[in-house]
Amino acid sequence: MEKFKEFWKKIRAVKHFELYLALVVGLIVVCCYFFFFMPSSNKKEESSTQNYSTAQEYASYLENKLCNVLSTMEGVGRTSAIITLDGGFTYVYATNSETNTTTSGSAETSVTVDTTIIENGEPVVVKVNYPTIKGVVIVAEGSEDFAIKMDILEAVETLLDVGADKITILS
Repeated sequence: MEKFKEFWKKIRAVKHFELYLALVVGLIVVCCYFFFFMPSSNKKEESSTQNYSTAQEYASYLENKLCNVLSTMEGVGRTSAIITLDGGFTYVYATNSETNTTTSGSAETSVTVDTTIIENGEPVVVKVNYPTIKGVVIVAEGSEDFAIKMDILEAVETLLDVGADKITILS
């Protein structure tokens, strides 16, 4: 304990001790904030451009999210959902266009060649088009009540951007 008191006296003897102490505490607070509370760029990127290997995996993800939301609604108990998709993923790739023009006499011929840009052995994807939803079937406790059924229908229409004609709700 005596050594600690001596050490503390030496530190207090340093010129502008309070300033240095405030600076160190401030740096620790800022580091903790960025480490614990700020989302990392990798996590943010993952959630915005979620990668699914198959359309079925994407459908399962949507079904789980939908069931989680519906089961939190008032009057709705356990839920399960099946979502059918029309087709699979389509990709738009980055391309370079090159136009070659040849003239022979009075005729001029133009040929445009599009080549896909490849980086690290993979084509560069500009846009991913997700498959469209063909139909949704919801089985939910509490959907016997017409008002709850309409609430579920409205929620599904809004969440999945699907028309009511493609949604079936069963109890």
